[in-house]
Order: sequence, then C-alpha cells, then structure tokens
Amino acid sequence: MITTDFVPGSPCWVDLGAPDVPAAAAFYGAVLGWDYESMEEGEDMEGGMFRKDGKIVAGLGKLTEKGARSAWMIYYDVADADATTQAVERAGGTVRVAPRDLDEWGRMAQYSDPLGGQFAVWQPGENTGAELMDEPGSLSWTELYTSDAAAAKEFYGGVFGWQFGDMELPGGGGTYSLITPAGLPEERMHGGLMEMPEENLALTNGRPYWHPVFNVTDCDAAVAKVTENGGTIQMGPDDAEGVGRLAVCVDPAGADFVVLTPSPSEA
Repeated sequence: MITTDFVPGSPCWVDLGAPDVPAAAAFYGAVLGWDYESMEEGEDMEGGMFRKDGKIVAGLGKLTEKGARSAWMIYYDVADADATTQAVERAGGTVRVAPRDLDEWGRMAQYSDPLGGQFAVWQPGENTGAELMDEPGSLSWTELYTSDAAAAKEFYGGVFGWQFGDMELPGGGGTYSLITPAGLPEERMHGGLMEMPEENLALTNGRPYWHPVFNVTDCDAAVAKVTENGGTIQMGPDDAEGVGRLAVCVDPAGADFVVLTPSPSEA
C-alpha cells in the first residue's frame, strides 16, 4: 500500500499536464470529488492543487511541451535528485528536466526510461508530497505498461533499488510484476508493471507509459461520471480477484488513469 510515510523509491506525488486547466479541474472534480485550488503566479503560469476533504492529493498544470500528450506524471521520493539523475543516465535513461529547486518546497527532476516511459522524482524539502494516499479520492497504486518487462525491471531496479515479485494473471493473461521499495516488506508494495505488445500501447504509439490508480468508493459510479463528463473507458469495469473492481479510463484530453474500488480484504 502507498502511505504518506514516504521512503526512497515510493510514490509521493502525481500531477497532470492538461491543455485546458479549468476543464480538467471540472472533470476530476466530478469524477473523484476533488476541489481545485488555483495557484497562478503570472501570465505564463496556470495551475494549482487538487484537494480531497481538505487534503492535497495531486497537482494540475498547463500542458506546455510542444507535441506532448496530456498525461499524469508520477513522482517517486528520492534522497538526492542529482545522484538519481546520474543513476538514470548510467542505466540508459534520458533526463527530460534536469534537477531544479522549487523554492523551499523541494527539488525535482523528470526522466524517460530507455524505452521512453516518463517518470519523475521528488527530493523533499518543506513539502514531502501528497497529504492523502490509499483512501477514496487519492492515489493507491502506480502501474507501468511496457513492451519489455525484463528491461524495465533492470532499469528501475538499478535506479531505485525496487524489489519485484512476479505473479501469473488468471486465464493466461500474462505475468504481472509487483513493485516494493528497497528493503521494505510486501505490505508496502506500491505498484506493478506489465509487458504488452507495442500495438497495445496505442495511447503513446507503442511507447511505455505509467499511469496512476485512484481509490474510489464505487467504481461503477465513477465510471458513469467519466462518461457523463466527456471521458471514455478503455477497459472495465471488471472484478479482479483479491484486488477489487476497476476500470481503465481516459479523460477528455487523452490522459489515462484507473479507478479502483478495493476488495474488502484489500481496503
């Protein structure tokens, strides 16, 4: 599970780059019950924070990168963003945004893995990350779809020291690799990765991608809100044994995410 007791290698933050900030704020407010708090600081800056029950759960900003698709970016806690950058480069990854300070809040950087999957890191300062995790309306899991699971495990294991545990999906659905931060027990596993053919990675034209899984109290109700507000459903809602009821969704601007109502034993 993901907690707010962040450790190196654990997810600590997510933010969304959207072409239309007010539209995205309205969509996720309807689907996840989030309140949006603008933090605009100038003509060239547009964005803010999402809150759930008063607690900060995610960020939202204007998509400015030319040719980029709207997508969620997942940030992982690190003790030293500069050292992580060196590890990424040694492992064959690419630095998209070099380490930089965000005032007293912390230090961040963004990367691509060797196959193109994008992710980010956060070296905490005064801000350690989201204030709510693994509760309804907050991040509960992170997931990588990749065309080469072995290469992904080698890369991310080298960068973060992640531990991996493989499980076979029912019905010959393939192998799913569970991710746990270095040195922690399985109770702290925070994500998974799954190999897929490039033709199944249509959102990114074959490039691997990460997406967030958000906890919701009623998966079917959340799916209804997605479609009512202009989003689409890629898969589900379906029941996954031992996991819960989930659906893969795409917002009106093309950013993908998952909504999950955990099984009672997993809640």
